[in-house]
Amino acid sequence: MGLQLYTIRDAMASDAAGTLQRIAAMGYQDTETYGFDPVIMSYYGYKAKDFQQLLKRNNLVTTSGHYDLFKYLNVPEQELLAYVDKCIEGAKILNQKYITWPWLDPADRNMEKFKLLTAKLNLVGERVSKSGLGFAYHNHDFEFVDYNGTNGYELILKETDARYVKLQVDLYWVCRAAATTPAELFRKQPGRFVMWHIKDMDKVSKDYTEMGNGLIDYTKILPDAQLSGLEYYYIEQGGNFRKNSMDSVQESADFFQKNLKQLL
Repeated sequence: MGLQLYTIRDAMASDAAGTLQRIAAMGYQDTETYGFDPVIMSYYGYKAKDFQQLLKRNNLVTTSGHYDLFKYLNVPEQELLAYVDKCIEGAKILNQKYITWPWLDPADRNMEKFKLLTAKLNLVGERVSKSGLGFAYHNHDFEFVDYNGTNGYELILKETDARYVKLQVDLYWVCRAAATTPAELFRKQPGRFVMWHIKDMDKVSKDYTEMGNGLIDYTKILPDAQLSGLEYYYIEQGGNFRKNSMDSVQESADFFQKNLKQLL
């Protein structure tokens, strides 16, 4: 059972060591990182080697990281690849399996920029693949905005090389965008959706909520894990916590372990 550490970014910022100990006690085994500093090769204020040891002491692993690749969309290729090489170095120290492109800035959310994105995803994917790691793209809802009968996600599916560019599907955002369903996506390209973000949607506001409190029926989605190609999954909640982030990840862990984990 994985956790995207962005969910508990406040706790990680104030006490990373104590926070990791607490989430391990909740039953989380895997983590997805964010916030890599390529200049000093650090995560959460720890040098990469020290952070890896901190995970190990708590019987935790990290199988993917969200890296700031989107900041290099509009720069020369050599600048992007120099950053990619730093990401590879950090990911290998942490024994991560995947480097993930997590985001697009608002100014880059149009079909012309999606065309540029697909070229950059192929470039990065090939570079990462040659290093022995995997590479994936993480969606939100803006990829599903319609542009004359198509959208950015359709372009990514069509124009990126599935050998080098895998997909980390955020199931909340797919459901919120409502342009397609997870099952329809999985049937289009079986085996390519190697990672999932699992989070629930508030029944009224459609904002994030704790697992089990919302309207996404994961009993209908989780059985498609094999079809999708699932390797790793991460529970996430970007905000809208009932009390605080740590209580929310405890609540989600309890619900997931009791009601859903056996469906995978």
